[in-house]
Amino acid sequence: MGHVDGVTDVHAHVLLPTLHAEVERRVPELVAEAAALELRRHGAASQAVSGPMVGARIPKLTDVAVRLADMDAQGVERQWVSASPNHFYPWAPEGLAVWAAGEANRLIAEHVAAAPDRLIGLGLVPLQHPERIVEYLDDAVLGRGLAGVEISSFAGDVELSDERLEPFWARAAELGVVVFLHPFGCSLDERLDRFYLANTVGQPTENAVALSHLIFAGVLDRHPGLQLVAAHGGGYLPTVMGRSDHAWRVRPDARGCAHPPSTYLRKLWFDTVVHDARTLRALIEVAGEDRVVLGSDYPFDMGLDDPVATIRAAGLPDETTRRILAGNAAALLESRRHA
Repeated sequence: MGHVDGVTDVHAHVLLPTLHAEVERRVPELVAEAAALELRRHGAASQAVSGPMVGARIPKLTDVAVRLADMDAQGVERQWVSASPNHFYPWAPEGLAVWAAGEANRLIAEHVAAAPDRLIGLGLVPLQHPERIVEYLDDAVLGRGLAGVEISSFAGDVELSDERLEPFWARAAELGVVVFLHPFGCSLDERLDRFYLANTVGQPTENAVALSHLIFAGVLDRHPGLQLVAAHGGGYLPTVMGRSDHAWRVRPDARGCAHPPSTYLRKLWFDTVVHDARTLRALIEVAGEDRVVLGSDYPFDMGLDDPVATIRAAGLPDETTRRILAGNAAALLESRRHA
């Protein structure tokens, strides 16, 4: 098929060095503890690869001109830019956490304002402090003009099924904004500390756990207007939903949602960072061609270097390809304007 207008990558990151430097200055001991946890989770061999990998990509993560040149080379017209997940700071006490979220929102808005016709920003909220989240959702969307927010799969004792998040889901649905679910760190810890399992197994596991909390708790029953986009194709969950449906049918403790869990896949959105055409086709089959959006995980090594070519090579019908490359992301943003 030929050219597609409005090709949009919903999964691309920005690094905020001034924010991290200030967090480090304020709480050096907490930053050191977080680094030690990362080392324990990933293992020294993986950390030795990741450090130089990120270092080499700092211009891509910080310089708008480099970002736009890469987008041009990929055939991407627009990017949704979200913070590199190391900026979640899920261990931060309330005062620091809310400052960091507000500062991230400011810096992300500043970054995308350098190319407003091509870049769309997603802000941050302090997930581990549920009583402050609505305030910073409003800060991101109403205060800074961002299209929504990025959240992790959990933070401290806060799972996505937590009743304290109800006002957040309600506000996000009311505003019609995007909530981008992007895990950072897996609680399996040392069990994944070699072979880069902390990422290759950890990320899809965290996606599956977080989405299961969301579905089984009935969050999507209560907030049908919620626009949640799951990174990494939703991880392991979409292709093994039969087990969830079976549990829902036979287990009274798994009946927190009104309908079989698999039906909620068509109420969520998923990016295309799944790394093979077979998995992508399975995702489209279970979620629907209107629920899958182009993602790359730019510019990290676990992302797709040529995301548009990856979709075009997947053997999909032309109309499905158009929707994934452009139409579905446009529809997500359009609903915000009508909220």
